[in-house]
Order: sequence, then structure tokens, then C-alpha cells
Amino acid sequence: MQEVTNKKYVPTIVAFCCNWCSYAGADLAGTSRLEYPANVKIIRVPCSCRVNPLFILKAFQRGADGVILCGCHPGDCHYMTGNYYARRRMSLLFNFLNYLGIEKERTRVEWVSAAEGAKFSAVMNDFAKTINELGENKRLQDLRVKGDRDNG
Repeated sequence: MQEVTNKKYVPTIVAFCCNWCSYAGADLAGTSRLEYPANVKIIRVPCSCRVNPLFILKAFQRGADGVILCGCHPGDCHYMTGNYYARRRMSLLFNFLNYLGIEKERTRVEWVSAAEGAKFSAVMNDFAKTINELGENKRLQDLRVKGDRDNG
């Protein structure tokens, strides 16, 4: 007898957030009871410039359907120029992802300050909606990882 499963697609979204602004913005969104999807997995980093482009490629390989990088507004970085470096790196990464055939909408860079909890919530909701419309990312996905995730 064939088993029928009605699994609703829930995208996996990875958000790299800088400790000083975006992570605090996420915290403010939570304490203000503003909603954003539970499938957004936040990774706190000291600064947006510390996100190596290989981290984003690895996230896609490990099954992420979308990756967003959130940092301080340009000019407001705790480490002075970190977000300028991040912006330059991400620009190069976007070109590389385009070369690999990954839709540019699957990655995004946003500047969110610690006082912008509502903006953080709105950005995550909008990004999750975009990723949901794009569907599952199969371009860089390692099928062995997906099998491990389903079993464990």
C-alpha cells in the first residue's frame, strides 16, 4: 500500500545578523511581539564583514533555500567600515551565484539598526515570502545533507 504524505513546503532561511545592530533589531522585534517566520534561522556574527562568502555557499549546500545578511547601516558600523567590506564582498558573491545559476532573489543584504525591530520583522516577512514563491533550492544542495536532515 502506498503511503500518501501531505507535507507543506517550508523554506529554510538563514539570516546572518551583526551583533551590534541587526541581532539587537531581531531582539527588539521579539520583545515587541512583532511576528516573523519561525523558519528564519539567525546566526549572530560580530560584524557583517565577518561573513565569508563561503559561509553563504555552504548554507545553500546544506539545504538553505535563502540566505540574508543583515548589518549596521553604512556609516554606523561598530567597527567603522565593516559593512562597506561586506557590501563589496556580497556584490561579488551575487555575480558568482548568478554564474552558478542561483536566482539573485535567494540572497539579500539589508541594513537594520538596533532600533528598527519593525523593519527587521518586515524584511524577514518579505524575504520569506519571496523564498516561498521561488520554491525549494536544488541548485547547490547536497542530497546527502537533505537525507540527514529528514532522518535526524
